[in-house]
Amino acid sequence: MSLIDRHQGAASVPATSPVSRGRGLTLADVIRTLTTGPLPVRITGFDGSAVGPADAGITLAIRSPRGLSYLLTAPGDLGMARAYVSGDLGLTGVHPGDPYEALRVLKDELRLRVPPVAEAVALVRGLGWERLLPPPPPPQEALPRWKRVLGGLRHSRVRDSGAISHHYDVSNAFYEKVLGESMTYTCAVFRSPQDTLEVAQAAKYDLVAQKLAVKAGMRLLDVGCGWGGMVRHVAREYGVQALGVTLSRSQAQWAQAAIEREGLTGLAEVRYLDYRDAPREQFDVVSSIGLTEHIGVRNYPAYFGALRDRLRPDGRLLNHCITRVDNRAPHRSGAFIDRYVFPDGELAGPGRVLSEIHDAGLEVQHEENLRRHYALTLAAWCRNLVANWDFCVAEVGAGTARVWGLYMAGSRMAFERNGIQLHQVLATRTSAEGVTSYPLRPDWLP
Repeated sequence: MSLIDRHQGAASVPATSPVSRGRGLTLADVIRTLTTGPLPVRITGFDGSAVGPADAGITLAIRSPRGLSYLLTAPGDLGMARAYVSGDLGLTGVHPGDPYEALRVLKDELRLRVPPVAEAVALVRGLGWERLLPPPPPPQEALPRWKRVLGGLRHSRVRDSGAISHHYDVSNAFYEKVLGESMTYTCAVFRSPQDTLEVAQAAKYDLVAQKLAVKAGMRLLDVGCGWGGMVRHVAREYGVQALGVTLSRSQAQWAQAAIEREGLTGLAEVRYLDYRDAPREQFDVVSSIGLTEHIGVRNYPAYFGALRDRLRPDGRLLNHCITRVDNRAPHRSGAFIDRYVFPDGELAGPGRVLSEIHDAGLEVQHEENLRRHYALTLAAWCRNLVANWDFCVAEVGAGTARVWGLYMAGSRMAFERNGIQLHQVLATRTSAEGVTSYPLRPDWLP
């Protein structure tokens, strides 16, 4: 997610500018030096200076020297996120639970410039060299990648468990307010933009169930099952024996309580378990809804191989995951997402996902892109966060609540603009002789 676009090249400044004369600088001087063209927002400083149109609908307030140091020592997404999450960068004109419009304006209309070396040196001298000492990051920030090695190699069992816990063990009460009644933290399927979130999430589970052709008495394994939404849905609606596994202890506890509350004990179960330790007996169908993003691209062969090995001959797999838009983009996420949202998360292009599924000995039967559906899902989650803002802040703190508003609004924009996608891939464990019971045409409604 990019909060701003960088303008390539350095624009010139007048020789009589405060920077060139080496005078004491105001924050307004700094902003004028580092931007080009008209400002789309109002920017105010802790020193009382301001720049940008007074009647702008959105105002950024740099509230403290620490906020300025965050911006200067980590230019781009990470510095802005640190300042915003800590409260040192204020944002008015939008709700913190849904800062979508502010992100849109900054991305589309704010243009930064890279000053020449001499001008940059003069700028720092005018501000004070102490501004280049990085302040400690907010407590919501995960360790940088190179420090995480102390917790194990990337995508080892221990490190994966820590990464999952960082994101999902925030607070079940918080997630109940943001995700809604379904407690489903994956892309919904909308028949119409006017569908409620709950209707769209039920439609998603039904779509997955129909693609898998589930029937009463079948056995389903759902890896990375979250709060057990898929497990509970197929047990309740189809009479399926369903097992879900998750690396989040909080999710597993909540899901098991929901299973008991809904009278599904004996049909549905959720275990706190790594997918690599899931039972090896063969299941009729396997679903993976939102786990692939966490396992690491280099681990795709082992991952899809493990899912194949848990399928009975001719069984079906449904893999639902976020992807890049092509196979050339970097796998690793940007600094903000990696530090504040999904530590160690990786995305591949849809072609890579399909290839790895085939290479694992499965046959892809159908694929579809639900990119626009995820944008609608994220917009609904932001509305929930706005509506329940005071509760969420009381539950997890203002900084964490701001992280979620920023992350969800930015992700919505990325899906809307085809920066990332969401693909569902349906595959079968076809025999070595090419025999499969999959019909000539799909046996489910698109």
